Amino acid sequence: MPAVTVEDLLVLPRLPRPDATATDRPVRHLVTAPQQREGAGFMVRRPFPSAALPDADPFLLLDHVGETVYQPYEAKGAPWHPHRGFETVTYVIDGTVVHHDSNGGGGVISDGDTQWMTAGSGILHDEVPSEEVLAKGGLSHGIQLWVNLPRTRKWAQPRYQDVRADKLRLLTSDDGGALVRLIAGGLGGYQGPGVTYTPIVYAHASLLPQARLRTGWDPQFSAMVYVLQGAGSVGPDRRPVREGQLAVFGAGDVITVQAAAHQRGRTGRFEVLLLGGVPLREPIARYGPFVMNTEAEIRQAVEDYQQGRMGRIPADRLEGTP
Repeated sequence: MPAVTVEDLLVLPRLPRPDATATDRPVRHLVTAPQQREGAGFMVRRPFPSAALPDADPFLLLDHVGETVYQPYEAKGAPWHPHRGFETVTYVIDGTVVHHDSNGGGGVISDGDTQWMTAGSGILHDEVPSEEVLAKGGLSHGIQLWVNLPRTRKWAQPRYQDVRADKLRLLTSDDGGALVRLIAGGLGGYQGPGVTYTPIVYAHASLLPQARLRTGWDPQFSAMVYVLQGAGSVGPDRRPVREGQLAVFGAGDVITVQAAAHQRGRTGRFEVLLLGGVPLREPIARYGPFVMNTEAEIRQAVEDYQQGRMGRIPADRLEGTP
């Protein structure tokens, strides 16, 4: 797992130890992500939306493309498709993804990079393997998160952020046993580089065996922990969790994550995502790649896409290849 790391965690700034009077958030739900096919046929784990967790406001979707070793010409991506009304956040832990959009934007992200695309009023894009990965194969591992936009931002101008791995805010836990890569939002007084319309926290933490990460969490934010790899426990009652499971926390000021003594994953660490945000509590109307507030807005989105009002695929990209 080549996502940005450091050899000595003790050189990093430490997250402050929560006050003794702070309230631990209990685990309210534990969801085991079902698997399904997406894009051109790759498998994802999707803890939400799902039958167990239909709503994760302000988040709309989390897809985990687990560690996969592709053979030559086996790698798959997501060919050209539209979006409107939210933001897509693609975090590549291993591998390389090439992105193009109908505004002429995009780029190449790999090994710890994040692509943050605000679809806003509407855009077409694709996400595909690089030519080298397609020809030679290789390891792939990543996450796509959909972040809802508030009603006032649904029609924002589309934009693209390229958050490189070396720009992430690197932190460690108060005991020095966990590496925290802060991608967006604030944690413990530190700020990640991602710029968001909806206030959220998004971080990737790697815990050494038996290490504990106990950090303050904004009481106005929702709080979730998704397990990318390994096994451990969450919450004050140490609920066991493993790869592919999502813990949803209740109210409080602190979240706690602890790694088990033995880790079987490739990194030898307990790898988790920390997620949370201010719930929008607005009506949601969704149809495939469109997420708006009313059914009328969805019908308009479909019509706008069919009429080419969300942009057109550049002539040199009509085949959908990088």
